[in-house]
Amino acid sequence: MLNEKLKQNFRESLASVMPITVIMLLLSVTLVPMELGTLSLFLVGAVLLMIGMGFFQLGAEMAMTPLGQGLGGQLVKNRKLLLTIIICFAVGAIITLSEPDLQVLAEQVASIPNQVLIWTVAIGVGAFLVIAVLRIVFRIKLSMLLTIFYAALFILTIFTPDSFVAVAFDAGGVTTGPMTVPFIMALGVGLSAARSDKDGASDSFGLIALCSIGPILMVMLLGIFYHPEEASYTLASIPSVKTTQDVLPAFIKYLPVYAKEVMVSMAPVLGVFVLFQLITRKYRKHQLMKMCVGFLYTIVGLILFLTGVNVGFAPVGNLLGSSLAQGEMRWLLIPIGLVIGFYIVKAEPAVQVLNNQVEEITGGAISHKMMNASLSIGVACAVALSMLRALTGISIYWIIVPGYLLALTLTRFVPPIFVGVAFDSGGVASGPMTSTFLLPLAMGVCTAVGGNVVTDAFGVVALVALTPLIAIQIMGLIYVRKSRTKAPAAVSAELDDDIVIMPEEDQA
Repeated sequence: MLNEKLKQNFRESLASVMPITVIMLLLSVTLVPMELGTLSLFLVGAVLLMIGMGFFQLGAEMAMTPLGQGLGGQLVKNRKLLLTIIICFAVGAIITLSEPDLQVLAEQVASIPNQVLIWTVAIGVGAFLVIAVLRIVFRIKLSMLLTIFYAALFILTIFTPDSFVAVAFDAGGVTTGPMTVPFIMALGVGLSAARSDKDGASDSFGLIALCSIGPILMVMLLGIFYHPEEASYTLASIPSVKTTQDVLPAFIKYLPVYAKEVMVSMAPVLGVFVLFQLITRKYRKHQLMKMCVGFLYTIVGLILFLTGVNVGFAPVGNLLGSSLAQGEMRWLLIPIGLVIGFYIVKAEPAVQVLNNQVEEITGGAISHKMMNASLSIGVACAVALSMLRALTGISIYWIIVPGYLLALTLTRFVPPIFVGVAFDSGGVASGPMTSTFLLPLAMGVCTAVGGNVVTDAFGVVALVALTPLIAIQIMGLIYVRKSRTKAPAAVSAELDDDIVIMPEEDQA
């Protein structure tokens, strides 16, 4: 059974990564000629990406999901508000410290010490995870909280240095990556299942949405305090690969680096798991063994994934951007960005975790196929806009402010569950593939045209986090229209009939 599930995950990973690999191969033989060694680096990276995604998805399903659901159910049962707040804050901060993307962002912001930025973001996630959990407990409307907090963010941008606004919004995207998403999503499901009412399913979404706001808010405050006008980004050194013989040593050299990074990242999560089991004795021996194997799969998957992405994809992304931007066909970057964005989101490991969970919780009312299509369209638009910004230097304000105003306006016209799913998807879509392929791509373009990297290249993650908010809510509007033509009953009632959350004892 386990082997069959792993094979299925490998097949899904192959289907997710193959399109972007084919696109890069076509570009290498048409517009951007590459040395054979560099192309081999990319292809080996793609293979590691596929294998890593397969292991990670199975590991998250076996370990991270039951841990999050168990913790969420236990928090509701204890009925001690202060204890719930303390635990949620601590867990939110600890899980964020384990997010690999956050380490990457910290290296990019030169004017602020790494640990200062990391802990600031962790505190932001911890604080807003508390708010997200209290929202579920007290049944507060998600759209109202989103409107209030995003209004506060827009006001704060007035006082934040221009060179730091894009970095702050990027921080909100990178903190909801492959480590945090499975856990936080499962935590919401556990909380809602323990609540057992008709609105529980809708309220199980929205935790990631609120947790994405905390880092933006905190990093903006940090930017105001540190005045980081001189913040700069230095691209990681590209492995020296001239022939195919140099490819394998390049990956072997960096494999221990990312293995250490993943082990350090996983340590806090494993600590939460051990402490939770010692206190509650929730999981039986069979379940414990299964979760331990799941954590092993998660670790192996992340090591292979990060090695493949950072060593194989990042240098090729930078090369692609700089090569295309230098020629007369630079405006082709916009349609190329559309195509890359459409397919690259499917290679984000956390996206598949979210899509599967959405389909399961909604009983198929929001299918895996619908989610993939909406996210692909949204991210395609985001990458195209990022290429336009890198080429022209358009301020991110002209996209971010109208974009979020539209997204917040749509929350008043779609069923609540679509609001939660949409805002969760924004954080999930902006994962490792965005920070290690799309950001170097935008940097290469920006450098080639002589733009300001900090203001024009940063913001890719922010735009990738924004567009799914609109795309999935538009999908919600289409769903409402179709439902009304089928039956006179309210669409919200139809959704409630479709959605089933398993009792907590069945999940364990």
